[in-house]
Amino acid sequence: MAGRRAEQHPHGADRLCEAGDRVYERAVRRGRVPRVEAEAVPCLLELALLHPDPDDMDWLVPTSPQEVMTRLLRGVYDEVSESQRRVGSAVAAFEWYAGLGQSQALAAPGGGSAVRVLDGLSRIQAAMDEATQACTTEVLTVQPGGIRREAELTEGLHRALALRGRGVRMRDLYTHVARHGQGLLNYLELMGDTVEARTLDEVIDRLILFDRTVAFIPANADRTMALELRHPALVEYLVTVFERLWRLAIPLTAPLPDTGIEGISHREQSIAALLAEGHQDAVIAERLGISVRTCRAHIARLSETLGAASRTQLGVRIAQAGLDGSGRGLPAARDASL
Repeated sequence: MAGRRAEQHPHGADRLCEAGDRVYERAVRRGRVPRVEAEAVPCLLELALLHPDPDDMDWLVPTSPQEVMTRLLRGVYDEVSESQRRVGSAVAAFEWYAGLGQSQALAAPGGGSAVRVLDGLSRIQAAMDEATQACTTEVLTVQPGGIRREAELTEGLHRALALRGRGVRMRDLYTHVARHGQGLLNYLELMGDTVEARTLDEVIDRLILFDRTVAFIPANADRTMALELRHPALVEYLVTVFERLWRLAIPLTAPLPDTGIEGISHREQSIAALLAEGHQDAVIAERLGISVRTCRAHIARLSETLGAASRTQLGVRIAQAGLDGSGRGLPAARDASL
């Protein structure tokens, strides 16, 4: 019976079935629903959106929408963090193999070099131009950092326009901070519906994929070296990472979701989670694509909103409010005393 139910309702709390939508909405509106009304939607109990009323087991009461939103955002954050950790390990492995390639080349199945080290900006640009000219279908990019500088956007504009002229579709991932850059908005307006852009709290390091056959990633911190990857297994891995991040990202044309916690912005929620992991201000700023000064201003607002007089107390307040990703938030956390 349990197996059949799972097949009938193969979804999570982020995408309820129509029947589940109706019953949960009714439960929220009325405060509870008879258990018999939920028999056709076992997903609501399985996903902990409904639970028995302790005063009358024949009735079910809903989990608050605010708690559900917090749970969903925590799941998104955990999945993005895991993807970033995996990509970081993969990039480190690519660099190691590239180093070995000086004595023994890593060959692609169809011949040629599967991992090619591009040393110097001129070689990187030449390789990118070559891949652009050969591209016929799709380009996928991840652009880390914050607001894109005009120089960065201008640098690749000739390639983007050439791709648009051939009808190549482009999908770009940015951090949420990039939404505030007028240069990016002008670029997207120029490109029209050829480019689709989405944003996340954090993204992986820079990645450019052409036709799912060749990928480019940085090979050092200042991006004066790059790796050109053509091995199908490596490229497919990076495509999978991109698609998972894309699914989690928010369209640039849509507003960022509310955190469900009064006085806490989406960015401050992200900063709180990273503080709870023990990261320093500079690391948090780099991961979110903002300046250290801006990061500290957000931390100061967090402290004020949560009523914390010190960083130690702020850590406690973050945990009490459920901003550390534990989901054990207390609605009145800011009024509690240590």
